[in-house]
Amino acid sequence: MFETADMSKVIKVCGIEPESIVDGPGFRYVIFVQGCPHHCHGCHNPESWAFEGGMEMTVGEIFDEIKSKSGLRGVTFSGGEPFEQVQPLVDLAKLCKGIGLTVMSYSGYTLEELEARHDSATDELLGMLDILVDGRYDEKLRNLTLIYCGSENQRVIDMKKTRTARESGDHGMVIPYKSGFDFEIKI
Repeated sequence: MFETADMSKVIKVCGIEPESIVDGPGFRYVIFVQGCPHHCHGCHNPESWAFEGGMEMTVGEIFDEIKSKSGLRGVTFSGGEPFEQVQPLVDLAKLCKGIGLTVMSYSGYTLEELEARHDSATDELLGMLDILVDGRYDEKLRNLTLIYCGSENQRVIDMKKTRTARESGDHGMVIPYKSGFDFEIKI
């Protein structure tokens, strides 16, 4: 599955957080891609909306940075909208999975909208994700107690368990991600 990756493909990047603890489980390297068609009111990263902004980095440059970080559990694609740059992110995900990192992505698109694309690159990236946070941010549904997302309409999906359920015949099943913690934080 992770046999080849094009290290020369370019990703338009709005920013990078090399050691995040809030954008997924464990220490994560987070790539905020440039460009987003959703323009959600109250967006956390409105500077990422313009497709012509940001800086260009190759898959190889980003992967070299990722490999230089010790203690990472995974990589998170955020934005902007990662699924507007799906092909180079497929190549980066292959490399990351190849060294044992988990891959998570945020998307303003729902899983069902992404699947309806019937696009091989989108399907390939979905097939490599461990976690997908889907759905547009809705400021009216903002909830600061949610894990890894900002509004109650968004879903945090365990993609491995969802794929397993669907392979077993439940084609519409979506399995929520559980953090593994069995305690509740009171605010």
